Amino acid sequence: MTKLPAADLQLPLFAYSQRESLTEKRAWIALQEHHQYSARHFRLERLFAADPRRGETLIAEAAGIYLDYSKNLVTTETMTLLMQLARQCGLQDRVEAMFRGDRINATEQRAVLHTALRKPASERLVVEGEDVIAQVQDVLARMEVFAEQVRSGAWTGHTGRPIRHVVNIGIGGSDLGPMMAHEALRHYSQRDLSLHFLSDVDAAALLETVRGLPAEETLFIVCSKTFTTLETMTNAQAARQWLVQQLGDEAAVVRHFVGVTTNIEEASRFGIDERNMFGFWDWVGGRYSMSSAIGLSTMIAIGPQHFRDMLAGMHAMDEHFRTAPLEQNLPAILGMLTVWYGNFFDARSQAVLPYSQYLKRLPAYLQQLTMESNGKQVTLHGEPVDYQTSPVYWGDNGINGQHSFYQMLHQGTQMVPCDFIGFCQPAQALEQQQELLMANMFAQAEALAFGKTVQRVREEGTPEELVPHRVFPGNRPSNSMLIEQLTPYSLGSLIALYEHSVFTQGVIWNIDSFDQWGVELGKQLAKRTARELIDHGQPLHHDSSTNALIRRYRACQGGTVASDPSK
Repeated sequence: MTKLPAADLQLPLFAYSQRESLTEKRAWIALQEHHQYSARHFRLERLFAADPRRGETLIAEAAGIYLDYSKNLVTTETMTLLMQLARQCGLQDRVEAMFRGDRINATEQRAVLHTALRKPASERLVVEGEDVIAQVQDVLARMEVFAEQVRSGAWTGHTGRPIRHVVNIGIGGSDLGPMMAHEALRHYSQRDLSLHFLSDVDAAALLETVRGLPAEETLFIVCSKTFTTLETMTNAQAARQWLVQQLGDEAAVVRHFVGVTTNIEEASRFGIDERNMFGFWDWVGGRYSMSSAIGLSTMIAIGPQHFRDMLAGMHAMDEHFRTAPLEQNLPAILGMLTVWYGNFFDARSQAVLPYSQYLKRLPAYLQQLTMESNGKQVTLHGEPVDYQTSPVYWGDNGINGQHSFYQMLHQGTQMVPCDFIGFCQPAQALEQQQELLMANMFAQAEALAFGKTVQRVREEGTPEELVPHRVFPGNRPSNSMLIEQLTPYSLGSLIALYEHSVFTQGVIWNIDSFDQWGVELGKQLAKRTARELIDHGQPLHHDSSTNALIRRYRACQGGTVASDPSK
């Protein structure tokens, strides 16, 4: 049993911050010198020529993921210095603080315990007098009962017909996580159930989602901890209105809506039965919540046992992150490489390139996980940082990307470190297609690393005027992750790998990776602006640009502006 010491409950707000500036740390200064005098001159072809076993030594493996990081602009000296920096920044102490439930979300004075969501039922974790594992397991058990009722047809709608369509209504982590997981694990889903995801308040999103859905067979899952999230509740109210119109009875709501929320009063007022509410806790951040009750739609799709398997994969990576030496620690390695490129090579973005159609939503999921977590400009002390924090994360499934943006990766002017993710065995196979898919992944990483020289282009008989256009500079860094098969377990370990990589980066940069104040201002302004767009009599007190845009919108609404010549 892990118990949080009572004294730790009174820790000051910034107890986990670094007092010494990052750029003053010995390892940081050593890395600067290493970069200046050595690393910026590294060439991957020379590094591989100097060490024939490089591709067999710069690897790490855990929780079913094989990581080859040999195609990075690093040597053993580089990695030693990076891990020294991690130690000087207190990474291991911060990891322990997170796992035992300290309030490491400093600006909100909250624990960060998404790792508790996937601990085995046999474990205990007592935080502020509460066994959080027992609470988690209670919610999981209730989720499993409900999911099995829906999957089996035992849960029926208002007219007595079984549910065959599930619509998840959420925003941010309440949408991106379940959507990504459902797409990733579609092979494991119950095929007579269809899942849909609604987040955008554009009316088209709702109308296109429900178009063709029989209301008597449709279940809505409203995911909002407070049951006041503007976008989510706007869509929920519109979906409620649609359902009542279709079925002609307000009483139908109780059989067609469930809530993932802690606001029992508001959800009850909406019409949801308290028995059909599934809660979670302040120590679960939205972008870390897919293994909580937010994953109810995923559990309905793939079944409770597969959901448990996903949690087991997450837990395996959690334990690896917590216990493995930094030099063999996958999340630490990925996180420190991101620091290396962003802070010493001035790389501004990072590409995630899964060679799997099932993982097509992974880059979008990782955008929120990484950029909402680490897109910060002040330290835990509130002081401006004097170094780059989160890069821009982007990508697509690999084959599509090759015919879209890989041109820039190979011959553009920016360094974009890449994460390649591939699988040895496909979930579904057609003759030789998996071999072709993986051949492309291996070839792209090789081409990025080693390129094509002027000499080789000329030896191929290329006309001289075309030689510069056919040269590939190479020396573009990448990681390659190889996984046996995309399963619930391996998806869980992959997600936890990125979660902990993000945390590693945040510790180095001395920022709070678990708050998101940056999303608040636009939402606050939108509430005032919405009133002005609805009530044209409202006076405008914005800047001249915003005022002009609002007036233009009002005029278009009134039909006095024809912006489309066809009208």
